[in-house]
Amino acid sequence: MSPTNTLAIFVICCCAISFAFASDPDTLQDLCVALPSSGVKVNGFACKAEANVTEADFFFAGLAKPGVINSTLGSVVTAANVEKIPGLNTLGVSLSRIDYKAGGLNPPHTHPRATEIVFVLEGQLDVGFITTANKLISKSIKKGEIFVFPKGLVHYQKNNGDKPASVLSAFNSQLPGTLSIAATLFTSTPTVPDNVLAQAFQIDTKQVDDIKTKLAPKKS
Repeated sequence: MSPTNTLAIFVICCCAISFAFASDPDTLQDLCVALPSSGVKVNGFACKAEANVTEADFFFAGLAKPGVINSTLGSVVTAANVEKIPGLNTLGVSLSRIDYKAGGLNPPHTHPRATEIVFVLEGQLDVGFITTANKLISKSIKKGEIFVFPKGLVHYQKNNGDKPASVLSAFNSQLPGTLSIAATLFTSTPTVPDNVLAQAFQIDTKQVDDIKTKLAPKKS
């Protein structure tokens, strides 16, 4: 094999390994507690002065109890990411707790920056994700079981039981991001043009307006 071909294979293998393990960038120091008020724009947040770091920067009690469910979908997500725990900055991990009423749904959505793994705390859920080949991978999971949603793929969780359910979700990103498919398309600012949505979903603009009205954030 020629040196050129050997080098090409080596470069391809390195790229493949890099993509396979891609997540948040590796940290270059022991800690970098987020300081959002700095106004500095970086891939993450600027670091707080280490002399000002305290244990509170690494603590969050918000997942200890079920979240209050106010949505018509019957679910609520309580995030424990870098916005709640500044000490997660540059560490590449975060958690969420998701609580569901009986019949509750965490609607189809994606996390553009992370793979998600869920552990069922209580109840039973029907879960699934859709591949880029348009194949649905789905399963019913119950207390003590785990399911994985690959990075960037559309997925959902549905409580089809008659009792509440809850899960813990772990992510390989300090801020995985969430794009809820329906809300993203029908409640964006500025709005997606009605004729675009009508043609995409093969409905008329009156139906588009009806959907936008139903999905519009409730005024407090």
